[in-house]
Amino acid sequence: MKFRAILNRDGGTLRTLDLDALCDRANTLFANQGHTLDCRIVAGADVEGAIQAAADDAEVEAIIAGGGDGTISTAAAIAFRSSKPLGVLPAGTMNLFARALGMPLELERALQAIATGQVVNVDIATANGRPFVHQFGVGIHARLVRIRNGMVYRSRLGKMLASLRAIFASAVNPPRFEVELHADRGDRTLTASGVAVSNNPLDESPVPIAETLTSGRLGVYVAQSVSTQELLSLVLDVMTGRWRGNPAVSETEVKDLILHFPKRKRGTHAVVDGELIDLEPSVTLEIHAAALPVIRPVAEMRARGRDAA
Repeated sequence: MKFRAILNRDGGTLRTLDLDALCDRANTLFANQGHTLDCRIVAGADVEGAIQAAADDAEVEAIIAGGGDGTISTAAAIAFRSSKPLGVLPAGTMNLFARALGMPLELERALQAIATGQVVNVDIATANGRPFVHQFGVGIHARLVRIRNGMVYRSRLGKMLASLRAIFASAVNPPRFEVELHADRGDRTLTASGVAVSNNPLDESPVPIAETLTSGRLGVYVAQSVSTQELLSLVLDVMTGRWRGNPAVSETEVKDLILHFPKRKRGTHAVVDGELIDLEPSVTLEIHAAALPVIRPVAEMRARGRDAA
C-alpha cells in the first residue's frame, strides 16, 4: 500500500523530536511490511492543505496524520469526504480518537500498528455538516477551552496544567442557558450549564472516550444548571470515572439531534474536537455509521494500546 504521512512539526510531542530521524525509521518499518511511505514534515498552518493534497493524489492509497487532536480531527474530516483510509499517529495531549481506536500512544509502536493494521470503517459525526470524531460541546466545555486558549504553555505537561487552571477558572459562576433538544425520542426544553454530544456513547474512564466506534449512535450528555460547588464535584467525578452517578448529569443515545438555543447571545461559542467555533442558533447533529475508513491495529495490539492508555 502507498502511504503518505503528514507530520505536524508544531503539534504536541512532535515539536520536541527529530522528525527527520522519525521519518527514516518509519520508511524502514513500512518497507519491511511491503508498503511504501512518503513522509512529509509540515508546519501547523500547512497541515490541512497537505492532508487535502494527499487525499487528492490518485497515487496515495492511505493517509497518516501525526499531531494532536486538532490535526487528527482535520484529517478525519478529509478522509470522510475522500474515502481514503486514515492512520492516526497520536502526538497530542489527550489523543482521544487514537485511544478510542485502541492505538498505542508511543509513536514507534503506533507506526508499527498502522503498518501491520487493517482497514475498517467506523462512525463519524457532523454538527451542521462539520465532521467531528470525538465531541461537540456547548457551555462549560467551551468556556474552559476559551480560558485555556488565553494561557501560555510550551509542553504537553504545560497544557495539562493550563487545563486544570482553566477548569477552576471556568467553574466560577457557571454558565446557564436555555436549550431545546429535538430527537427521535421526543422533545424537551431545559436550562443547562453544559451539553456535550459525542461520536458514539462514552465510557467511564478518567479520560472518557467512545466505548465503541461502530454503534451508529450519538451520546448526549446534559449537565443541568449547577453551582460552582456542584460543578467542581462533577469535574472530580469525571476525573475519577464516576460521572455517570452524578445527579447533575443526564444521558441518552440518539441517531440524530437538533439543538436550538432560543436565547443565544452574540459571541457565544461551541467547541468541536477541542476547537472553538461560533455557536449557531440551531445545530443539527448526525451520526454517519461506518462512513470513516481508518487503519486500526490488530486486536492484540489494540488491547495493549488500551492497557497502556
